Amino acid sequence: MSETGFQIFNKIFELGAVLLYAICLTLFFRPLLPVQKHRRPKLFLIFAVFPAVDRICEWSGAPQGTTGLLLMAVLTAISGILELEKATTFLLTLLFWNTRISSALMAESLYFLADRHWPISFELPGSFFLRSAALLTMLFLSHAVLLAVMLYILQWQMTRQHLPLHRGELCYSSLIPLMGILFGQMISRLLFEPGDGVLLQLYERHPAFLAAVPLLAFLFYMGTCLTIRFQQGMALLQEEQAANFVERQQTRAIQARIREMEQFYTRVRQMKHEMRGHLTNIRGMVRSRAYADLYAYISKMDENLHDFELALQTGNPVTDVIINDKRQQCLDRGIRFRTDFHYPDTEMYDAFDMGIILQNLLQNALEACQNEPKGKRFISLTGKRKGRFFLIETSNYFTGRVAWRADGLPVSTKKEAFSMHGIGLS
Repeated sequence: MSETGFQIFNKIFELGAVLLYAICLTLFFRPLLPVQKHRRPKLFLIFAVFPAVDRICEWSGAPQGTTGLLLMAVLTAISGILELEKATTFLLTLLFWNTRISSALMAESLYFLADRHWPISFELPGSFFLRSAALLTMLFLSHAVLLAVMLYILQWQMTRQHLPLHRGELCYSSLIPLMGILFGQMISRLLFEPGDGVLLQLYERHPAFLAAVPLLAFLFYMGTCLTIRFQQGMALLQEEQAANFVERQQTRAIQARIREMEQFYTRVRQMKHEMRGHLTNIRGMVRSRAYADLYAYISKMDENLHDFELALQTGNPVTDVIINDKRQQCLDRGIRFRTDFHYPDTEMYDAFDMGIILQNLLQNALEACQNEPKGKRFISLTGKRKGRFFLIETSNYFTGRVAWRADGLPVSTKKEAFSMHGIGLS
């Protein structure tokens, strides 16, 4: 192979590397894009971004590492067009760039081994260029295979389960990939250094690095995979805890309703037992024509029968029982209770879920009020439908100090299942 032919081959090699990265980046994003009719334009946009960023960095003479930063910035900026969350787009690009660097370091070690064990022959003209072209082809193919396999494993891990990316999760998931990228940038700067008028390779000066560098690159990659898997496991555990918390709340609500029904039926049995005596008394008053006493007696019985009726009517039996139960608890504790709650006349809302929300709201208000001075305690509940929404509002007397978290939410004073508080309203 002539020198001119090798230069042409080198240009094709560079173009092939850019196309390889663009294709791998597109295929890496593909299963995570929303499944819609206009999916192809989004894939083409991702494919076009990498060559554009690469050319811009090459023409501008940008320092090493700028390509990855600019790629992450551009893809994150167009995440709305891709219909992906910015955090997801940023993490995917970061994972791709870390995998690209890690696979390149592994392939580079194979290239060095092949270069050292393939003797240079000067007998045939152009053999040096032919040998270099063969080694570059081997480097390209080994890098392509490693990159494709490693990205496929990462993609499979990412698509197994949805990974919610809040600020903390994003920082935690990005830590190891960022360390892998910094490690790769550092090694690439040390890979070739001038010495005595010639370029010396890192692996020639320090042979132990020939095994250490690809091993560390692989460990950074595996650490990334395990971090994602751990984050997904934590998200699944939180979902299970939330489901268990809701189930416990539902069980407690059912148990409370059972106790109320037991008390109700106990009073019914008691009234049934007393009714015979009442009838005997009424007959006696009728025989003796004591009608005034009879009227007073029946009025007293009527007052007792009112105890079996619910004082507040909301339009739904579930919310009727809960609100009347909390009203009675307020009366027992000297808390004024005001309500203007009307259950929506629609099937859009589940009465049982509504009951859990009311139970949580009113129970929290009761706990906040019970230690306040008597005479000032009050709880107010309103619930009205507005358009497609049903708005529930509670207010209560409280003189304590409310602490606020960094995210703008109040700090809970409850000790049990702290991370689950508020799940009934989410």
